[in-house]
Amino acid sequence: MKLARFTVDGSEPRIGRVDGDVLVDVSDVPGVGTSLRAILPHLDALGPAIRTCEGVTHALADVELLPPIDDPQKYLGIGMNYKEHAEEARAAGIPIPTSQLWFNKQVTCITGPYGDIVKPDVSDELDYEIELAVVIGRECKHVPVEDARSVIAGYLVANDVSVRDWLQKRSPTFTLGKSFDTHGPIGPWLTTDDEIADPLDLRMTLTVNSEVRQDWRTDDMISDVYEQIAYLTQVFTLKPGDILATGTPAGIGAPTRNFLEVGDVVRAEIEGLGAIENRVVPERRVEEPGVGEHR
Repeated sequence: MKLARFTVDGSEPRIGRVDGDVLVDVSDVPGVGTSLRAILPHLDALGPAIRTCEGVTHALADVELLPPIDDPQKYLGIGMNYKEHAEEARAAGIPIPTSQLWFNKQVTCITGPYGDIVKPDVSDELDYEIELAVVIGRECKHVPVEDARSVIAGYLVANDVSVRDWLQKRSPTFTLGKSFDTHGPIGPWLTTDDEIADPLDLRMTLTVNSEVRQDWRTDDMISDVYEQIAYLTQVFTLKPGDILATGTPAGIGAPTRNFLEVGDVVRAEIEGLGAIENRVVPERRVEEPGVGEHR
C-alpha cells in the first residue's frame, strides 16, 4: 500500500490510500484515525480493511500532501554510506569513517514532500542529498541482520538537506548542520514494505532545475539497510515511526561548491516510491514584539 497524510483546503489532516492519481480517505476505518505513526504496529491487522475501503476519494492534484510521518521520536541519518560518495567526501577533505557514522536530524526539520526549503541567512552552503528513508514499524532491540526486514513498516523518499559550513565547521557534531527548519522533506507517502521487492536495488535520482545531479542505485551502500538496523539496535530501542535516512550517493554539491540557491527546484525520486519536489526560498524572519529582548 501507499499511505499518505493529507489535507483538503486546510482541513484537519487525514490518512489516505494512494491508488494511482486518486487518494481514498481511509481515516474512518475502525482503528485508523489520523495518525499514521500510531497505526504502524497494527498495519498487518488493519491492512485488509484499508485496502478495500471505499471512502471519499480525491484527485491527488486537489489535496495537499503532508509529511507521512510528522512526529517520529527519532530521525537518524548515516553519513558517507555509499562507496562513491565516500570518495568524493575524501576529496573534499572529510575523513571517511571506519564504522557506521550516525547523526540526529532534529524532528523539527521535517517538512512535506512539496514544501519549501528555506535557505538560511547564516550560510551560503546549502546542499542536497537524496536518500532512501526506512520507517520502523514496531518496537525493537537487538535485531539480527537476518530479521531486520521484519521491523520495517515501509519506505519514504528523503532529501537530507545539509548546511555544509555548520555541518563540518561550526559544530563538533553533524546535528546542527542537518537540522535547520524545513531541511527534512520526506514523502510523498509511505510505501509499505510488501510493495518493494528489494529495497537494496532501487534507482534514485535527484535533479536541480531539471539537471541531473545524483543518479545511483541503493546497491552501492557500504552498510545495507538491514545492517544499519542491526547496528543501531545494539545501542537503543527503535520505535514505530522512527525514520532512518540510509545514506546518499555521489553527486552532492560540496566537492564542486555547486550549492543550492534561492529559486532552485530540487526533485528527488526513488524507483517504486514516488518523488518529492521542493523549491528553495529565502529566509523570512518574523519577529514578535519583545522576542529576543533582554528582560
